[in-house]
Amino acid sequence: MTEPITWMTTKEASELLGITLRSLYRFIDEGDLVAYKFGRVIRIQQSDVDRFIDASRIAPGSLEHLYPEVKGHNGRPAVSIHEVPSSEAG
Repeated sequence: MTEPITWMTTKEASELLGITLRSLYRFIDEGDLVAYKFGRVIRIQQSDVDRFIDASRIAPGSLEHLYPEVKGHNGRPAVSIHEVPSSEAG
């Protein structure tokens, strides 16, 4: 037996995802999220939203560009307060 389809409005889907309607429409238009048009209304299956969420998962190690290494005044990496060079340890 087939599972019944749970349909969502675009407003419900955008609220569930925590995004604006404009962003939701962009994801639909770019083919990232599957949606259906019945007459003048657009509906999204709950299972498609779940797949979209799973496909949007960020892989570990892929955000390094968002927190670049801080450089000191001489162009070398800055030393943390917890890293004391061995010549200064006493």
